[in-house]
Amino acid sequence: MNGRPERLIDAHDAWQRLLSTRTGADAETAGLSRGALGRYRWTVGASADAALLAERYLPICLGGPRLVHAQLGQSIDGFIATREGDSDYVTGPEDREHLHRLRALSDAVVVGAGTAVADDPRLTVRACAGPDPVRVVLDPHGRVPPDRQVFTDGTAPTLWVIGKPARAAAKRVAREGVDVLVLPDRNAFSPRQLLVELRRRALGRVLVEGGGVTVSRFLQGGALDRLSVTVAPVLIGDGVRGLSFEGPGALRDALRPPVRRAFLGADTLFEFDLRTPGAGEPPSGEDGGTGQGGDEDQ
Repeated sequence: MNGRPERLIDAHDAWQRLLSTRTGADAETAGLSRGALGRYRWTVGASADAALLAERYLPICLGGPRLVHAQLGQSIDGFIATREGDSDYVTGPEDREHLHRLRALSDAVVVGAGTAVADDPRLTVRACAGPDPVRVVLDPHGRVPPDRQVFTDGTAPTLWVIGKPARAAAKRVAREGVDVLVLPDRNAFSPRQLLVELRRRALGRVLVEGGGVTVSRFLQGGALDRLSVTVAPVLIGDGVRGLSFEGPGALRDALRPPVRRAFLGADTLFEFDLRTPGAGEPPSGEDGGTGQGGDEDQ
């Protein structure tokens, strides 16, 4: 014994280990042990930040090869942007880091056409270490301009999903790193059918990132396994709504799935486990109305 204290696993080391964890065996190799109550803990000394990372992200790491997780950041009164579309930024830097960690643990990140047009997102992993997911843009009518970063920056592969009427638009983004998937009709854009198409491309771990209409459609269609909603302590008043879908007539039938809560700086993260039955049943009908004025996937 040399008398030197054992080096703690810090947040950087913990995250690197979690990135390669997909099974219980992977978790053990990474230095995690499952306790009697099913919770994993580091088997060697770990910092508080390392313990937090394991607690927060192991359920996602171990969610299996087919995991569909949606994420939204919104104001406390339920808006993801102002009436003029300004969403820069509703939630704080801690939530953005959380979002990038979710991207790093996903095979694909999905956005609707409205988000691609309004926000021009990069959809890459920058706030933490990790691989970039395939960027999937749902655009039935081919209305996303060819100058969007997902088509031009070349930093990660992009899959542009369009409908038959928009096939001519595909020529606008014919460049390396951008694949075009033409779907035959509107029904093929239903959440479950879209997931089938993605799995054919070995994209089983999917993050549905935005915007509110797209996330709501996946929730309405019963296509989500997990849902993260980060609520910021800000009042916007009106604007672009977050979640909105056709709910039940009686409150007793509302969805009440198991939920985990965590603080992300000044924001509060609510993470719902939609695989575990709660009060009420997932809404039926993949193409049900969202109750919103527009459809970002149009």
